Amino acid sequence: MNLHEYQAKGILASYGIPVPDGRVAASVDEAVAAAQALGGKVWVVKAQVHAGGRGKAGGVKLARDLEQVRAAAADMLGRRLVTKQTGPAGLPVERVYVECGSEIERELYLSLTLNRECGRIAVVASASGGMDIEEVAHRTPEQILSVTVHPATGLEPFQCRQLAFGLGLAGPKQIEQFQSIVAGLYRLYLERDASLIEINPLIVTGTGGLVALDAKLDIEANALFRQKDMAALRDPGQEDPMERRASEHDLNYVSLDGNIACMVNGAGLAMATMDLIKLHGGRPANFLDVGGGATSDRVTAAFQLILSNPQVRAILVNIFGGIVRCDLIADGVINAVKHVGVTVPVVVRLEGTNAKVARERLAQSGLAIIAAADLTDAAKKVIAATRKAA
Repeated sequence: MNLHEYQAKGILASYGIPVPDGRVAASVDEAVAAAQALGGKVWVVKAQVHAGGRGKAGGVKLARDLEQVRAAAADMLGRRLVTKQTGPAGLPVERVYVECGSEIERELYLSLTLNRECGRIAVVASASGGMDIEEVAHRTPEQILSVTVHPATGLEPFQCRQLAFGLGLAGPKQIEQFQSIVAGLYRLYLERDASLIEINPLIVTGTGGLVALDAKLDIEANALFRQKDMAALRDPGQEDPMERRASEHDLNYVSLDGNIACMVNGAGLAMATMDLIKLHGGRPANFLDVGGGATSDRVTAAFQLILSNPQVRAILVNIFGGIVRCDLIADGVINAVKHVGVTVPVVVRLEGTNAKVARERLAQSGLAIIAAADLTDAAKKVIAATRKAA
């Protein structure tokens, strides 16, 4: 689950990480009032969306008087911001964050994430802050510094100093502050079940202090049941509407740009299904995992979900009955085709527990459901059905 910058900075501040003073605003008048309350002569107005690259897309603007604050907020609020990370549809800007301007001497990069290769938290830093870290890693990988934290010992002071020296930080006070920031982020990562904390840039001010000028905080979705205060910060308006609906039915759904809807149980099987569709010349419209405990009601909800996509021209149901029984899936398919109003071809491949019974029910349903012998056969049949429908 992603958080907005203003939410992330509030949490960072509670862990002792210095951030600039700022206030969130949902209207132009609130933005101007925020600037007045903050005081000063320079402010930064930032669009609050769950995506990076805002500055290049016009989502971060410097204002040197209140009229410029008003103009910047008016330009952002109520529009959809399109960045490299949002895709062409963009994300709605419902709030802006008005922040005091900062004196920047240097820009650094700092993040904490999970190194899946070794199963440990990694602290990543670079002296090339303020830039796309992926680009830095591609062009000048030697500028990326990293240490991994052993779970038995936790973050060690020497690891913080190692990164500080690599970033070119000077003087005991600056190095001590950096160590305090990294230690605070490490505690935050563990206590809030984070999956990513990113500060880009972490600036060195004119007086030598370190300040988190931007902040990105992602919380592990599977841990939200014990992170009630984090779950309360969720902004549904920043999420794909179909993915949000899927989560309400415990379905794992990701929208894609094809025209063949996929309904599969198990993430690995879902990936293999999409691969075979692509291999034989088709285009998947979604990733949809109904899970190992799929029920007739959940299958019906899945059909309703995938049919709400106007691009869908055919549906491929690919179920391997291990935990879930194929006959229950068949009942769900029959119920959905009858009551949801399915008007596109449906290809079904069922294998595993009670598969024979399931096939008999589908055959006796009297519905125009296309049976498939195996996964390759299913992929070929659904692509052929899509072409006929077109």
